[in-house]
Amino acid sequence: MDQAPADGVPVSTFARLVLAPNAGPMTLDGTNSYVLRAPGSDSVVVVDPGPSDPAHLAALAGAGRVELVLVTHHHPDHTESLGVFHAMTDAPVRAIAPALCLAGAPLVDGERIRAGGLEIDVVGAPGHTADSVCFALPGDRLVDAGDDAHGTVLTGDTVLGRGTTIIADPDGALGPYLDSLEALRALGTPGPVGVLPGHGPVLADLAEICSAYLAHRAERLDQVRAALRELGADAGAGAVTDLVYADTDASVRSAAEASVRAQLAYLRSGG
Repeated sequence: MDQAPADGVPVSTFARLVLAPNAGPMTLDGTNSYVLRAPGSDSVVVVDPGPSDPAHLAALAGAGRVELVLVTHHHPDHTESLGVFHAMTDAPVRAIAPALCLAGAPLVDGERIRAGGLEIDVVGAPGHTADSVCFALPGDRLVDAGDDAHGTVLTGDTVLGRGTTIIADPDGALGPYLDSLEALRALGTPGPVGVLPGHGPVLADLAEICSAYLAHRAERLDQVRAALRELGADAGAGAVTDLVYADTDASVRSAAEASVRAQLAYLRSGG
């Protein structure tokens, strides 16, 4: 397989994907960092600079004058390098969580950002974590998308390019996550709206993948309900995980248990 160029791979009219070298059970092929730029712009926006890998950060910084850094959520595979990258580029860093912001204000749901020659819409998407956010690019088009394309959305870990995400209990919560999926599904209609995820390959249809995620969550909740009928209503997350996620690899067991805790909290609160 040919190695991707150091400055990333064009995945849409406005975005290049620069894959971080941090592959693993939780990060899939690695963290997807994105360089956003309108054609002809002399500046760029970097989304999720990722781990503190010198070659990776050099590729991001070398893509053009970095005007702004945006963050989808606080997990370290997306944010470990923020301080270093800010020092390299002097670009303000903006996120929902104030603690992540460097020389920039916290993001606000519904805000429209103008940077890199683009208009970028902030879409609050709590659930995976409390501070998860997505970024919509009106007018963008995936590479090889048809003429009926209706923009793209950078989804962080709210929607992945492969598999499903975890609910990082107690920071994340299932109720807000389901609401976020519904909101993203509505954003993807009429579509198709392309998906630029935080991990895994790009996807062609946001509404379609959100519908699949919602169906998966409903199925998991049914499985948890069945486990509680078998184990008792007060069963703990570990015992429920043993039943519902019996085939889960040990490397992601902690993630499965976190999701079960979130499901139990949701059900026990009347969800």
